[in-house]
Amino acid sequence: MTDHSTVHASPMSSHANAAPPRPSAGTPRAYRFPSFETRVLSNGLRIIAAPIHAYPVVTILAVVEAGATRDPYSAEGVAQLATRALNEGTESMSALALTQRLEMLGSTLDTGADWDSAIVQLTSLATRVEDGFSVLAEVLRAPAFPEHELERMRAERLSDLQQLRAEPRGLVDVFFSRLLYTPSSRFARLAGGDESSIARVTRERVVAYHEAYYRPNATALIIVGDITVDDAVRHATRCFGAWEGAAPAVTEPMDAQRFPDARVHLVNKADAPQSEIRVGHVAVSRSHDDYFPLVVMNAILGGLFSSRLNLNLREEHAYTYGAHSAFDWRRAASPFEISTAVETNVTVAALREIMTEFTRIREAPVSDSELSLAVSYLIGVFPIRFETTAAVAGGLANVEIFRLPTNYFDTYRERVAAVTAADVLRVAHTHLDPKRLQVVVVGDATAIREPLEALGAGPVTVYDPSDVDADTDAPDA
Repeated sequence: MTDHSTVHASPMSSHANAAPPRPSAGTPRAYRFPSFETRVLSNGLRIIAAPIHAYPVVTILAVVEAGATRDPYSAEGVAQLATRALNEGTESMSALALTQRLEMLGSTLDTGADWDSAIVQLTSLATRVEDGFSVLAEVLRAPAFPEHELERMRAERLSDLQQLRAEPRGLVDVFFSRLLYTPSSRFARLAGGDESSIARVTRERVVAYHEAYYRPNATALIIVGDITVDDAVRHATRCFGAWEGAAPAVTEPMDAQRFPDARVHLVNKADAPQSEIRVGHVAVSRSHDDYFPLVVMNAILGGLFSSRLNLNLREEHAYTYGAHSAFDWRRAASPFEISTAVETNVTVAALREIMTEFTRIREAPVSDSELSLAVSYLIGVFPIRFETTAAVAGGLANVEIFRLPTNYFDTYRERVAAVTAADVLRVAHTHLDPKRLQVVVVGDATAIREPLEALGAGPVTVYDPSDVDADTDAPDA
């Protein structure tokens, strides 16, 4: 006969099946960033060489003072277009021939320009490094800029802009940058240019931009991998020693905030099922003395999955899949931004929670557990960021771009570890200013305008999505 009686587990068997306690964090292993040397050629070219013989490859990365902040007024986008076009052939190689030569090296050519600089990079086997230097030198010094390729890239940019305008996420980012900085600032206009400025980026402008800014005294050549410092200097001298000309002095753009008081900017997207939200203001530059406490503070507020913003809006209230905060670091005063997307009917409730967390971190010390988690994460993940020659070269590029001290990487972890709860409170109170907060929402104005006005976050201005294409002198009230 089958026994249908209930079987009860004993306390001992239940205990045996329980998960073991979570292991405590161990002491971080010592880490030292690869050593590097800096040499300067007679033409002003800086060479930064970091021998790493564990890998049979060499990364060669050029950092050029040719970022988007150097764009001529009304022709914004020329910096990014010129840098991308370096891939499209040289005076002696067509785009196809350049691609084939890179394939023979087992490499690709990566190019791009952000606000402060342009980057051109390739990685080759150490046995092919001589050819790698030659290719990079020809790309930097003698690009062809074929008209048909520039026309294709202009068309691609226009297509990207159409998509940007159509998607709420892209639209809110465009409005946020345009409304954050004073209209005369380069930062108030798209780094890649808009429809009107791209139309003015002719081949003549691209060539003139390259001739003005791609110069040896404005370039740092970073070489990382299986190569000695002397060999790196020898190859650099062979390929770049005869490069001539001087770039104009660097002038940083105006970085003042447009509106000195808190405001709400509502971009009407009729019948939108959700709202894209950005909250922030102009903060401090990357070189500020409070950089390390600010990094830790931001990690606690919104920089990690376990941050206050994410736990509040996602885990506690289920308003969003994620909420995030970040500093977009630049040499000039950088934006601080909180970003999330929520359903229309909880837009104001989510904003209220964002304001709560923004205020709370300014008014009371963070807990020991929050501080420990943020510091442990930043310290622990730091060595993982530099596991390849390209990653090390990228780190050294940041040293050049932001003019950091040469011991920056060797002191990074101890400086993060030295941040206290009092430091976090001080920098939050000093550098997060609720009186200057700009709130930008792309959503259904019919549904959320009145609740936004009742929120008390500042006067509400309603925009049409097409206003993003107009002059940056948008309505002030």
